[in-house]
Amino acid sequence: MSTMDDDAPAGTAQHPLVDGPPVTDDQPHVAEGDLPAVAEQESKLKLNLNVEISDVGPCKKHVRVMVPRSDIDAIFNVSIDELSISADVPGFRKGRVPKQLISKRFRRELADDVKQKILVESLEQLAEENDLDPINEPNIDIEDIEIPEQGDFEYEFDVEVRPEFKLPEYDSLTIERPVREVADEDIDEYLQNFLSQYGKSMSHDGPAQQGDYITIRVTFTHNGNPLREISELTVRLRPVLRFQDAEFDGFGEMMDGVSMGETRETECTISQGAASIEMREETVRAQFDVSQVKRMTLPELNREFLQGIGVESEEELRVEVSEILERQVTYQQRRDARSQVLDKITESANWELPEELVAKQVENAIHREILEMQQAGFTTQEIQARENKIRQESISTTRQAMKQHFVLDKVATNEGIEVTPSDIEGEIQLMAMQRGESPRRLRARLTKSGVLENLEAQIRERKAVDAILDRAVYEDVKMKSSTEHLVEAVDQSVCGTIPGAEVATEPSTDGSADDAK
Repeated sequence: MSTMDDDAPAGTAQHPLVDGPPVTDDQPHVAEGDLPAVAEQESKLKLNLNVEISDVGPCKKHVRVMVPRSDIDAIFNVSIDELSISADVPGFRKGRVPKQLISKRFRRELADDVKQKILVESLEQLAEENDLDPINEPNIDIEDIEIPEQGDFEYEFDVEVRPEFKLPEYDSLTIERPVREVADEDIDEYLQNFLSQYGKSMSHDGPAQQGDYITIRVTFTHNGNPLREISELTVRLRPVLRFQDAEFDGFGEMMDGVSMGETRETECTISQGAASIEMREETVRAQFDVSQVKRMTLPELNREFLQGIGVESEEELRVEVSEILERQVTYQQRRDARSQVLDKITESANWELPEELVAKQVENAIHREILEMQQAGFTTQEIQARENKIRQESISTTRQAMKQHFVLDKVATNEGIEVTPSDIEGEIQLMAMQRGESPRRLRARLTKSGVLENLEAQIRERKAVDAILDRAVYEDVKMKSSTEHLVEAVDQSVCGTIPGAEVATEPSTDGSADDAK
């Protein structure tokens, strides 16, 4: 068990002991220069733990630990030895303070130190001697723990652990590999979406057409009762309007030809993974009141504009787009191959996962998918569309993704796969280049948001998939066209805002280049 060390309490507790163990006069005196001897004495201390571990649910263990009185007394004496070196007591030189006086004068400090030492030492020893393999920190409430004045000390906790399963065979799997040639029309279509980030929108008096922007007020009702209203929302007319918890198929066709002041109504079904549990799979009616129609004018591909986005000519821009599309083909191949690999090697993964663990991992699953799409050069709008789709299916897909993670983690361990600092730096460099920001700034942002750990896990899992794919047998099939460009995604939910949700920035319609790459 490698992570239990990190799960041990990091700070001192605040509940003092009423009395410490007896201090005898014949204990060895520790002078100021004898600190290494104290450290050696502590490091050799091995606790005589009595540990009971039982199953209390899917991937969850209940642990009861008993520390005998003799060990508590030994740790108390170590703490006194350490404190005697630095204790500042009037009338005594440092290192010469009687231990009985130290025990009485520094009772609170000793109590805190002993409790911390007992918890840290016992958890470390527990990790070394028992195969728990925890996922998260144990739920130990340090504030409620007190070391008794006499007798043994017991504490207990629940901890989420990795599931136990037999790794299936993964050599020589047969995988279908989707292939596609990047054509000029593919480059033209990508450029239209890319350049729209720099376009300028102007108010349009006539009816809206596909690709135009409309500003709408959206009113949602459920069984005739008001549910939610979004007072102002600007969206582009595309075939599908996707919220975080529902989507409207045929939205572009329904709104085609609409003019300022007109209204359209339709219905949708709330997704199974919606944050609002009581509204899952319920039918909601939506009314769209149009207050403005805007038409986009794309920028001219002149020298000034091209240099502003980091290229010298339109030809160079098309070459870069072609390379991005090739990466997207590779992304799709990897995603399809990964899906097939995971389906094959997780067929026997019929173990259950606790619901609270699944819920905590929903955001991690979204972060990982966004990272992969950013690395592949997808636009902000396409990433938002995918994110909303994940949120709609979050519960079922996250449960399956977690099972896949545990299997791949075991494959990586079996194959001796590690993630190096250069692996992480390479990914950050690539992402920074595609997003048009400095690697240092991107790394700082990923670290602050906690996504950097997701990136490391993503690389390790990808290496595990690569190890399987290196031994796979491939059958090429024609790649299906992506449909994400047909989706207009918004960072809103029909049932209300999702607390803590991090979403991609909305595409600008006023010429802003913040999310250009």
